[in-house]
Amino acid sequence: MPLNEHLCLMAQYNQWMNRQIYSASAQLSVEALIQDKGAFFGSIFGTLNHIAVGDSIWLKRFAPFLLDHPELNPIRDLEQPKSLDSMLFSDLSSLNDYRKMLDDIFIELAQSISTTELNQWVSYSNTKEIPSQKSLFSLLMHVFNHQTHHRGQISTLLSQSGIAIASTDLVVLIPDK
Repeated sequence: MPLNEHLCLMAQYNQWMNRQIYSASAQLSVEALIQDKGAFFGSIFGTLNHIAVGDSIWLKRFAPFLLDHPELNPIRDLEQPKSLDSMLFSDLSSLNDYRKMLDDIFIELAQSISTTELNQWVSYSNTKEIPSQKSLFSLLMHVFNHQTHHRGQISTLLSQSGIAIASTDLVVLIPDK
C-alpha cells in the first residue's frame, strides 16, 4: 500500500475510533468522566484531553514544513499547549468539537499530502527541548499510534464503567482485495 493510502486509512481509522470513544464517554456523568481512575492522565476526560493536546503539539510542529496545506491553518493560529496535561477545555462537548476539528485536519492532510512531503525530514524539539529530526511519515504514524495507545486505556476504563464500545479493530476498515 502506498504511503498516501496508508496515511488516509490511518486518518479514517483515527476519526472512526474517536467518534466511538466520545460517543461512549458521553454516556457517563461529569463526575464519572473526571474521576481519577489511575490512568496516565488520571481520568477518562484527562486522557481524552491529553490525546487532543498531543495532536495539537504535533500538528503545530508539522505546520512550518507544510506551508502549502491550508487545512493546517486552524492549528497555526492556536497557542501551543504548555504541557502534555494542559487542559484545553473543561467540558466534553467543547473537547469533542475540538477533536472533530483535529480529525478533519488529519483527514484533509492525508488526502492532500504528497509522497515527497511524507518522505521529508522534520526538525523539532520535544517538550523537554531535546532536538530531533525524523521523517514526517514516521511521525504521523507515531501520532496515530499514540492515540491508539491512549484510546485503549479509555476503552478499558469505559468497560469498567459498564460501557461497551463496538469493534475497535483497524482490520474492519482495511479494504479487501
